[in-house]
Amino acid sequence: MNLGLFSRVASALGGAAALSLLPIATAFAQEVAPAAEAAPTLDSGDTAWLLVSTVIVLMMSIPGLALFYGGMVRKKNVLNTTAMVFVSVAVLSVVWMLVGYSLAFTDGGDLQPYIGGLEKALLAGVTKDALSGTIPETLFVVFQMTFFAITPALIVGSVVERMKFSSLIVFLVLWSLIVYAPVCHWVWGGGFLSKDGVLDFAGGTVVHINAGVAGLVAAIVLGKRKGYGTENLAPHNLVLTLIGASLLWVGWFGFNAGSAAAANASAANAALVTQVCTAAAVIGWLVVEWIVHRKPTVLGATSGAIAGLVAITPAAGFVDATGALIIGLVAGVVCYIFATGVKRALGYDDSLDVWGVHGVGGIVGAILTGVFAREAIGGTAGAIEGNVAQVWTQIYGVLATVAWCAIATFVILMVIKVVMGLRVTEAEELEGLDINQHGEVVQ
Repeated sequence: MNLGLFSRVASALGGAAALSLLPIATAFAQEVAPAAEAAPTLDSGDTAWLLVSTVIVLMMSIPGLALFYGGMVRKKNVLNTTAMVFVSVAVLSVVWMLVGYSLAFTDGGDLQPYIGGLEKALLAGVTKDALSGTIPETLFVVFQMTFFAITPALIVGSVVERMKFSSLIVFLVLWSLIVYAPVCHWVWGGGFLSKDGVLDFAGGTVVHINAGVAGLVAAIVLGKRKGYGTENLAPHNLVLTLIGASLLWVGWFGFNAGSAAAANASAANAALVTQVCTAAAVIGWLVVEWIVHRKPTVLGATSGAIAGLVAITPAAGFVDATGALIIGLVAGVVCYIFATGVKRALGYDDSLDVWGVHGVGGIVGAILTGVFAREAIGGTAGAIEGNVAQVWTQIYGVLATVAWCAIATFVILMVIKVVMGLRVTEAEELEGLDINQHGEVVQ
C-alpha cells in the first residue's frame, strides 16, 4: 500500500476514534469534578432533626432547669431561683445574636486560636439562604444559642438564695462573653484545642466543666448561706426537681444527638449512649447512697441522672454502649463523692452541686472519652484501642479550660463586687429573695 495513503487513513481512523470517545471522556469529567468540588446543599432531613433538637434543648433550660433548681431551694426563694434561669435565657439569647455567635464561630485573624472576630456581629451576613454544612446557618445559630443560654444558667445553682438578681444578670452576660465564647471557639470554632485534637462532641468541656468551675468560684467568693451547716436548708419540693430532671433527661437527646448536626448514624449512636450512660449513673449513685445512708433518695436519683448526662456529653460521638455504661457508673460514684463527702469536708457552699455534678462529671467524661473513644465510631481511637496519648490530650483540654475559667470568673466577680455588690443583705436573705428581689411570694 502507498505509505502516504496509509498515513492519511490511519489519521482519519484515529480522529474518528478520538471523536467517538469524547462524549465518554466528557461524561467522566463531569462525574468526577463535582464529586471533588461539590458545594454543600440543604438536606431537609438534617434540617428537620436540628429544628427538633433546638426545641428540646431549649426545653432543658425552661422549664427543665428552672424546675430542677426551683424544687431544691427553700420555698421563700423558689420564684427568685426560677426567675434567674428564665430571665438569663432571655438576656443571653440577645447577647448571642448581638456578638456571641460571631466571637465563637468566625475567623479571629491573628487571634484565631483563641477567639473569633466581629464580622458576624448582629448576625451580619447570616442570610436566609446561607448554609452551615447541610442545614441553614440561621438554624445553626439558634441551635448554638441554646447552648450559650443554658451554660451560664447552670451557674445559678451555685449562688441561689443569696446573690442579688441584678448582679447575677450582669455577671452572666460578662461571663458568657469572656469565658464561654472563647472556650467554645477553642473547641468548636477552629481554635487551639480543636487543632490539638481535644475531643468534645456536645459540650463536656465547653458547657459543663466551664459552668462547674465558675459555680465553684462563685460559691467561694459569695460565701455560705446564712445557717449553712446549722439550719435545715432542705429542698422544699422534690416533685418539681424530679419533673425538671426528667425534662433535662429528655432534652439531652437534642443536646447530644443534635450535635451530630445531621440525621445520621452518629446521631443515633449518640442517642443510644446517652440513655445507657444516664441509666448507669443513676444506678451508680443510688448504690453508693444506699450503702452509706441505707436509703435511696429521689434527690440522689435525679442527681445521678444529671451526672450521667453530663459525663456522656463529650463522649457521645466517640464511644460505644459498653464505654457509655462504664462512664456512667464511674460518674455516678465519683460525683456522689464530690457532691457529698468532699463538699462537706472542704466546707464550701455550692448550693445545688453545680461543681460536684457538672464540673466533676464533665471532667470524668472528658478524660474517659480519651479512654473509650472508638475509631470506627468517631474517627479517633482512645486508650482502649492503643492510643494512650488521647487521654493526655483530654487532660490538657480540661486543664486549659479550668485555668481560664477559674481566673476569668474570679476577676469578673471581684469587679462586680466593687461596682455594685454581689450579695443581698442579711435581713433580705433571712426573709427570702422572692419578696425582696421580686415583690412576689409563692402561696
